[in-house]
Amino acid sequence: MTTADDRADQGVVLGIETSCDETAAAVVVGGRQVRSSVVSSQVDLHAKYGGVVPEIAGRAHVELFTQVVAEALESAGIDPRAPVLDAVAATYGPGLVGSLLVGLSGAKALATSWGVPFVGVNHLEGHLFASMLEQPDMGWPLVVLLVSGGHTLLVEMRGPGSYRLLGQTLDDAAGEAYDKVARYLGLGYPGGPAIDKAAVEGDPTAFSFPRAMLGDGFDFSFSGLKTSVVRTVERHPEATTADVAASFQHAVVEVLVAKSRRAAEAVGARGLCLAGGVAANSLLRRRITEVAEEIGVPAYLPSRAMCTDNAAMVAAAGWWRLEHDGPSPLSLAADPTLFLAVQG
Repeated sequence: MTTADDRADQGVVLGIETSCDETAAAVVVGGRQVRSSVVSSQVDLHAKYGGVVPEIAGRAHVELFTQVVAEALESAGIDPRAPVLDAVAATYGPGLVGSLLVGLSGAKALATSWGVPFVGVNHLEGHLFASMLEQPDMGWPLVVLLVSGGHTLLVEMRGPGSYRLLGQTLDDAAGEAYDKVARYLGLGYPGGPAIDKAAVEGDPTAFSFPRAMLGDGFDFSFSGLKTSVVRTVERHPEATTADVAASFQHAVVEVLVAKSRRAAEAVGARGLCLAGGVAANSLLRRRITEVAEEIGVPAYLPSRAMCTDNAAMVAAAGWWRLEHDGPSPLSLAADPTLFLAVQG
């Protein structure tokens, strides 16, 4: 049971995440101790469309919001009628504007009714906090590879709240490329897990797909790789799906890992960290671990539950922001194109 002593000593934050197609709520104490984390996925609703439909996502968030928050509070031992909370934190961007508005509006209403501060959280910063929930003794600086359906970033993290952007995708995000290739191959949605599974039976050397910008700086480009997959299948209709999936995945991971390694060496990183939905990919996790060992630094891999969108990371980032910046104004608007601010 969460008590007043918990609140006074460490800070109890209810986090809310509705940036895309997961309705999530979590209770985190002191920015580290996860008391509850509830995620309601909409994958089945969007699968037949081959991707997230914004209007459907927004309606689903409205239907699920109250239930998910109530479950998170109950699992944490908190009475919603008289909650022992220090703040309510919610993602305000980036993401789908309709989805963001559901969580943001709900969080503000709860904070107001309970008389506690509201904190707006950058979804990308939330992902940077995900590993810290499970790895309390990280060394700084870290190089974080944040890979998801909407973003591919290389970030030097000098500590919580202190970031330097090293590189980013110039076109498709890695996760977006996975989704598009999976849809083309008929593997369904979401594409990341589908390709990862299909690749197990394939030959990663069957096709030599391009590694765009492999030796050029820290930026990424994946749109040409996607196009190459389509043209290769057209020229080789006999190609097995498993071989194409394995060769595609091998090309993506090679670029991600090579640039992460160079970035870690360039900044003198004391660790390599993964974040975002694509961080659940089995080949990427294995190769990052191997490369970290080769250069003599630890690899920080969030559990698969912390790779995908969740509210525990939002609560953790919200706790830190409340401690350092104070509450957010209730006038804070949803920002679907919000980027990670370079700070410190």
